[in-house]
Amino acid sequence: MAWASPAAVTLRFRVSTFMAVTRARQIAFDVLRRVESESAYASDLLHAALHSGTSSADAALATELTLGVLRWRRLLDFLIDRRLDKPVERLDLPVALALRMALYQLRSLDKIPARAAVNESVELVKQARKSSAAALVNAVLRRLAEEAPSPAEKFLPPRLDIAERLGILHSHPTWMVARWLARFGEPKTIALLEADNHPPRLSCGLHDAVHRAEILGSLERAGLRIEPGRLLKDAFAASGGSPAESEPFRAGKISIQDEASQAVPLLLRVRAGERVLDLCAAPGGKTVALARAAGERGAVVAGDLRVHRLRAMEAQFKRLGLQGIESMQLDASKPLLFAAPFNAILVDAPCSGTGTLARHPEIRWRLGPAQLTEFHALQTKMLVNALGQLRPGGRLVYSTCSIEPEENEDVVAEALSSASAVRRVPADEAARTLAPHLAPGVSASELFDQAGAFRTLPGEWATDGFFAALLVRDDSSRA
Repeated sequence: MAWASPAAVTLRFRVSTFMAVTRARQIAFDVLRRVESESAYASDLLHAALHSGTSSADAALATELTLGVLRWRRLLDFLIDRRLDKPVERLDLPVALALRMALYQLRSLDKIPARAAVNESVELVKQARKSSAAALVNAVLRRLAEEAPSPAEKFLPPRLDIAERLGILHSHPTWMVARWLARFGEPKTIALLEADNHPPRLSCGLHDAVHRAEILGSLERAGLRIEPGRLLKDAFAASGGSPAESEPFRAGKISIQDEASQAVPLLLRVRAGERVLDLCAAPGGKTVALARAAGERGAVVAGDLRVHRLRAMEAQFKRLGLQGIESMQLDASKPLLFAAPFNAILVDAPCSGTGTLARHPEIRWRLGPAQLTEFHALQTKMLVNALGQLRPGGRLVYSTCSIEPEENEDVVAEALSSASAVRRVPADEAARTLAPHLAPGVSASELFDQAGAFRTLPGEWATDGFFAALLVRDDSSRA
């Protein structure tokens, strides 16, 4: 099902002259306004808003409302538009957000009384100095509350194109659904759409596998529920609280990172003492794995374009007790001028992020087909420049959190067409590199395509969607 509707909706409304808006709804409303007006990311804004003074219940509801409205925006707007004279997107932003928030609660959160969802949304409109729209919001939401028990499919026009139909019901842009249908087929596309609309698994990585039982025990005593990793043996998932507030996190024993993201740097098979470049390093999770593998005798350079991201990355290295990582501001789309080549290079390129739509749902409403072409051009420049810094016998991993071919295999093919003595590592060899790190029962061959590329899709391994290609420069001494 694309929408989990409550079985019944309470339809007793009280008209009040004033009603305080709960903290959770106010936070969600403010975050949604900034996401729309400032092109900010909800996860960043929520992290800043949900400080220690916010109760766990308010934090949970604010997060659910914010991400739920962003995930289901298209379906919400479709249902709201049926009750308006003009599209909801043409309303003043506070009015549109109040309608979306209320309808999401009416259709998806069955523990919230309808009167609370409606009355507080009316109050949000008033507080946003849009009192003239309060009566409209109240009237529209009362009608939508009556329809809330009915499945959304009931309201679709007949004979819709399949991409349009799935786009509305699963709240994705039609162009995105159409291209996935062409590549993956209907069953796999529906599974992908459903995964995008569920909260992602909160995955973590262990930095001290020897003391695994002690670390996980400490997390459980702090009230967290722990499950083993589905992809990697040194990963685990946590729920029921925030690992970032735990003693193991503060002590640098664990980090929060998607399992597919954890797998990418392992493909480089960095050895102790090697010279390593992480070209687009922020936020630094992959750099940590590279630095631990290179050890004290190694040399790791972590580059990024933005200074504030470098500073945040350096703070993480300090928390983890990692020294000797050289952070550097650089533009990887321009020629690189390092004095010596590298044994191993990671190019975790900036991308569309279509593999992270469950985590960052606002991306689906900002992205268009033309941007995939723009990303391709940027990513190809970065990969070509990085290959120029790879020593004979050196290894390079190109990766993205995108599932689009323009950003993945097409980039690798174009870069290799102009690179001499560089080849792709075949699938069996790439699989053997990752195999020692996999969780029990996971076959490495399931994670690689025939060309040797590592791939994950949301919904398959409870991870983000990732692509990674392992490249190697022929050793001229053996040529």
